[in-house]
Amino acid sequence: MIENYRFGHVEIAGQEYTSDVIVHGDLIESWWRVSGHIVARDDIEALVAKRPAALVVGTGAMGLMRVPKETRQFIEGNGIALIVERTANAVGQFNRLCAEGKDVAIAMHLTC
Repeated sequence: MIENYRFGHVEIAGQEYTSDVIVHGDLIESWWRVSGHIVARDDIEALVAKRPAALVVGTGAMGLMRVPKETRQFIEGNGIALIVERTANAVGQFNRLCAEGKDVAIAMHLTC
């Protein structure tokens, strides 16, 4: 579960992160995208290969990051439910699904 999110910061398991991250199970890793504010297939291909039941994408505090149609189709075409929200809402969705025992991953843009 994610303990806290605020612009540019997220706290997970007592550890603070200040750059974009992907979380899936016990895995927490930095997340850098090829095109900055666009989520491309290459940016999430390794995560999709792990086949979580759901992928939550946090698009930033103001929602400036985009998930293009092609990327959405790639994720959903692999049988993964996709939830795209501003990061604060995405954290809430992720925590709710975790509490329900779902296999869920989150990819978070922490700033704009």
